[in-house]
Amino acid sequence: MQQTMRWFGPQNGVKLIDIKQAGATGIVTALHQIPVGEIWSVEAIQERQKMIQNAGLEWTVVESLPVHEEIKRASGNYLQYIENYKISLKNLAACGIKIITYNFMPILDWVRTDHNFINDDGSKALLYNQDAFTYFDVFLLKRPNSENDYSDAEKEKALQFGNQLSEDEKALLFKNVLLGLPGSKINFTAEQILSLLDNYANINNEKLRENLIYFLSEVTPIAEQNGQKLAIHPDDPPFSVLGLPRIVSTEADLKAIFSAVSSIANGLCYCTGSLSADPKNNLEKIIDDYENRIHFLHLRNTIRESETVFRESEHLSGDVKMESIVEKLLILMNKTKTSLPMRPDHGFLHEVDQKTETYPGYSLTGRLKGLAELRGLEMGIAYKLNL
Repeated sequence: MQQTMRWFGPQNGVKLIDIKQAGATGIVTALHQIPVGEIWSVEAIQERQKMIQNAGLEWTVVESLPVHEEIKRASGNYLQYIENYKISLKNLAACGIKIITYNFMPILDWVRTDHNFINDDGSKALLYNQDAFTYFDVFLLKRPNSENDYSDAEKEKALQFGNQLSEDEKALLFKNVLLGLPGSKINFTAEQILSLLDNYANINNEKLRENLIYFLSEVTPIAEQNGQKLAIHPDDPPFSVLGLPRIVSTEADLKAIFSAVSSIANGLCYCTGSLSADPKNNLEKIIDDYENRIHFLHLRNTIRESETVFRESEHLSGDVKMESIVEKLLILMNKTKTSLPMRPDHGFLHEVDQKTETYPGYSLTGRLKGLAELRGLEMGIAYKLNL
């Protein structure tokens, strides 16, 4: 596997030299300074590329080339935004960048209710608590008609949870849920999120899937012509939040997407953390079913503490059987004679990094620990398999 790390650009508290010294060879990044929907110019791509190359690294994967909300809704200027996306793909190809990750989650990116769950050793992890989210949705945000999305028992449990919070803790929950897009330091406000939600009032799973397939039917041929691979990131968490549709959450979702657009350029970012948050997903079967569609690897682990709570765990210990996953991936890569780019997704916040400003889940030490563990696991399995 190609060892990569995500980097959020020159303003990131984690520096390229840190990643280089950790042993990674590839960088996963994006031009976060360019507003969503605007064209990534060759000049802007090359400027970032040169910065990375000067550090002795290579920009191997784009994460993400974001999809404008109007494309997801098939409204407003969505056709122009699709044309812009095509041009950005062509410009990336002209610069030699061939793997492009994106997601089709409406409005929010990934969602957690606690960014600082304290582990036994004092390090901190990301956690999702459905009771906390329900409390946020119904009693803090007060999304119109949100109470209809939950049972009386669920609302009662949420209220009991919320009644134990101080005002500061309620404010922190609000901030955690409405975290801005990766690379951004600006959170959504209540007014913004409620306005954005209104735009999705008439869009269900079927309509959103239809919009995704139309988008892919337009952009996949461009990627294919340029030798590029598109890698859709699964929904995180893999179920509806704020009443929004979710269409990249289950094995059935993946089948629908890949059946509709048959080109292998239409592929998957295989994220073990996102997929495992739904225990019904069979992660090993997904590798078997879509082996030629897996273009990028996010390896991380989660622990489901109950039906309503899951949290990030160490990369090698959790509900994901990482040894089995890595073995299947190594066998796949040996079969296809490829080396898939992999990054250790998310990591604990360790004491040494507490004063460094980083995006939640992306501090240096926790991810480097995951990278070292995954590298060691890969080497051990490769030795066992004589690869």
